[in-house]
Amino acid sequence: MIGAHIRAWREHRRWPIPDLASRAQVTEAMIEAIEGDTVDPSAATVEALAAGLGVPAPWLYGDPRALIALAADPDESHEGAAAIDPVTAQILGAAHRERALFALLAQLIRAGDPKLVRAAEVNLRSLIKQIPRTTVPWESRPSGHFEPPAD
Repeated sequence: MIGAHIRAWREHRRWPIPDLASRAQVTEAMIEAIEGDTVDPSAATVEALAAGLGVPAPWLYGDPRALIALAADPDESHEGAAAIDPVTAQILGAAHRERALFALLAQLIRAGDPKLVRAAEVNLRSLIKQIPRTTVPWESRPSGHFEPPAD
């Protein structure tokens, strides 16, 4: 299955096999074998292909149509989104404002500039740290719940 996803990423970039082979420093024959699902690539080969495509390696295990759908206009309809994956379908079904945020992030990621993606990640992590933690008072927790030690 990873072969089909690698092919989809390569075709999305509109690159022929020789272009990807050159960028990833992997032989054309190897890419053809992987895309044809006759060879299961090693982790090192997956990393090289991901680097060549300019995407994180885990993305090669997913369909690029999901990222493309997320980067699309938030007002656009995506009837086939559920066929891509359930997470993408849930995002595409979200309210316009939330979808617009996912679209912005997806466009940034799709651009493929590692520095920009890293900057977005750092900023998002900083924002997440600012979210106040909600706590449930001990008296409202279910019976039998572990009680904290009394110091």
